[in-house]
Amino acid sequence: MLIDCDGCRVRGAGCAGCLVTALLDTDSPAAGLGAAEHRAIEVLTRSGFEVEVLAHETARPARRRRVA
Repeated sequence: MLIDCDGCRVRGAGCAGCLVTALLDTDSPAAGLGAAEHRAIEVLTRSGFEVEVLAHETARPARRRRVA
């Protein structure tokens, strides 16, 4: 796959939501993905799906309920 950001029509304004930026940015939620996940994203993108990688939500600890 060859990606040329210079030819991108939405370069600048669209970089924050771009999958390429997400995959290359070390602070991105996609930074920890393995090779299989990267291939899956590529397949979905080539198939016409709009892919957005979301950050993993951490579970909140259960609050103890007070019984009256």
